Amino acid sequence: MSVVTRFAPSPTGYLHIGGARTALFNWLFARHHGGTYLLRIEDTDKARSTDAAIAAIHDGLDWLGLGGDKPAISQSAQSERHQEVAHALIDAGAAYQCYLTVDELTAIREDSKKTGDAVRSPWRNRDPAEAPSDTPYVVRMKMPDSGSTTIADAVQGSVTVQNHVLDDMVVLRADGSPTYMLAVVVDDHDMGITHVIRGDDHLNNAFRQYMVYKGMGWDIPVFAHIPLIHGSDGAKLSKRHGALGVDAYRDMGFLPDAMFSYLLRLGWSHGDMDIIPRDEAIDLFDLSRIGKSPARFDSDKLRDVNAYFIKIMDDDALYELIAASIGNSANKQRRKIADYQAVAIVKGTRQNPS
Repeated sequence: MSVVTRFAPSPTGYLHIGGARTALFNWLFARHHGGTYLLRIEDTDKARSTDAAIAAIHDGLDWLGLGGDKPAISQSAQSERHQEVAHALIDAGAAYQCYLTVDELTAIREDSKKTGDAVRSPWRNRDPAEAPSDTPYVVRMKMPDSGSTTIADAVQGSVTVQNHVLDDMVVLRADGSPTYMLAVVVDDHDMGITHVIRGDDHLNNAFRQYMVYKGMGWDIPVFAHIPLIHGSDGAKLSKRHGALGVDAYRDMGFLPDAMFSYLLRLGWSHGDMDIIPRDEAIDLFDLSRIGKSPARFDSDKLRDVNAYFIKIMDDDALYELIAASIGNSANKQRRKIADYQAVAIVKGTRQNPS
């Protein structure tokens, strides 16, 4: 089996550290097995997705040397395919048309809180012809009421949930737009993804997405859910821990090889090796060495790794990097002065910029 991995960011902001590490692990796993590493921009949330964010993600990945092996796919461009699969699930008896009103759904959810059972709509066992004509509907998965589902996760090990806790999730909204739960499965299947390597905040999603694969009779990929990155204090990683966008580290003078090496060791290890060159990392990388506990981001350690790579850097290359950095700073300062002068002219003053 040829290995195919993917990195699928949502373009709602910059490429953050956690996303960059996920991309790195997918890239390394594909390279280690002589496979393919793909990119998908999950831009179905049009209200939050921006062209600037998409450009920033590509820019950050290219800087790290983690660009995709093929042009990136836009998830929003596959909406007709997502709708097609939703109706195929209905035909297969794995999903159904649900005509619940807002008030009816609210009442069912309140009952489910009391019983501890998942949301089940009465429309799962009713004929759609019973609904008034032209009544809008959503498409829900028909989750099993009994038994359990087990996923053999390549990082977390064997994980099991009882099926009665899985909601009859919506896969197609009343306006015909797909939900994330449907779109991600359809896209992964159509892209031929064999290994889904992502953060463990998606582990619960895996059980729901599993039902879509099963409903369509598709092969289920290997799941590998990586523990998230925390700050040095053990709290969820944030800007106060020094975690910024990848582009910010580049602008501060960090080298892509240093960032690559540091991210590799956030949650993955090989003996006592601390700094591992790219070629060697490809040879050594495997999912079994990813830890189950959250990694901790350490800004001081990142600076130490960067200092090491600066020391071993070719003199000419280092000179070019410094010159470019100085040039960028000078350009920014010139633009600042020009802006100040333009404002001064508008205000009718002749003050000199300080």
